[in-house]
Amino acid sequence: MKALIHILVDYKGYFGSKQKSTVYRGGMDLDLISKYFNKYGYDTKIHKFSEIDFRKNNYKDCLFIYTSQEDFGHHYKNYIDDVLFGLELHGAILIPDYKFLKAHNNKVFMEILRKSEQNDSLNNLDSFHFGCIEELMKYKDTIEYPIVIKKSTGAMSKGVYLANSWNELILYAKKASRSNHLFSELKDKIRAIRHNGYIKESKYRNQFVLQEFIPNLKNDWKVLIYGDKYYILYRGIRNNDFRASGSGKFIFDNESLIPSGIFDYAQSIFDKLNVPMASFDICYDGKSFYLIEFQFVYFGTTTLEKNDCYYIKDNNNEWIKRVEHSELELVYVDSIINYINNNKLIKKGD
Repeated sequence: MKALIHILVDYKGYFGSKQKSTVYRGGMDLDLISKYFNKYGYDTKIHKFSEIDFRKNNYKDCLFIYTSQEDFGHHYKNYIDDVLFGLELHGAILIPDYKFLKAHNNKVFMEILRKSEQNDSLNNLDSFHFGCIEELMKYKDTIEYPIVIKKSTGAMSKGVYLANSWNELILYAKKASRSNHLFSELKDKIRAIRHNGYIKESKYRNQFVLQEFIPNLKNDWKVLIYGDKYYILYRGIRNNDFRASGSGKFIFDNESLIPSGIFDYAQSIFDKLNVPMASFDICYDGKSFYLIEFQFVYFGTTTLEKNDCYYIKDNNNEWIKRVEHSELELVYVDSIINYINNNKLIKKGD
């Protein structure tokens, strides 16, 4: 009897992210994923999140791989979050673990996860996180400038600002954290009039992050890791800006630009976190590497799909370049199987 892998797809029937999907924003090819799992001796069963029946207590030790979403307002993503946490409570084996979904498109939890890990490479970049702007006020005399302000959600550098003073910091923090709801704010004004001593609700309750600024950068590096394969992309800084994400200034294959040690740095974090795949945004100031952001579920795949090479360690523990184009679905399945085997999660025939 073959072991079974459950695949959770969204309400459209889509799974994961793929830059060159057959249908626009249609995710990976599920037929190919099932085909490659079958070659490893695994059957697959596809479910929508709403099809998980928690009245049945039969999910213990079942293997689940899953998608996420980046819908505006996180409406469906929040639903995914609830279902996966429910599966974890029932003893299901989620790949990757639930905490890594929690960090998807959530920069506050990303920083919480970073600080929760005992890893120097992960924690050499200082940061603060806040649930509202009022919580920022007591840090006025301790913050060093320039400093980066980030909305908790968002991609392509949207909602990312650079402040050079306290006044700029408050201005950008208000932009990042404004929680606009006029009717609720009107009701709150009435409460303040009626009830002496009442403290009004903050108008700035969208969570946000402050992150240490690394000066004089010309680029950062997008590094995608699938198992033992490392894909790298040079991303130039935008004109008259400090941000590289979304710049479009990409260089896919130029070994002379790749700083020595970047793959060892990425591997030190990847191995510590114990995940099947990852997307890292790394910068280098000429002395040290810094991990700016990271994702483990539902991230962009351009760095793999448009690259004609990847890097891998050989038997002598040296990084070598392999020139070949990778198929996303095959690399994805390989990384999941590698993760299952390394963690001894299940035996074929169980």
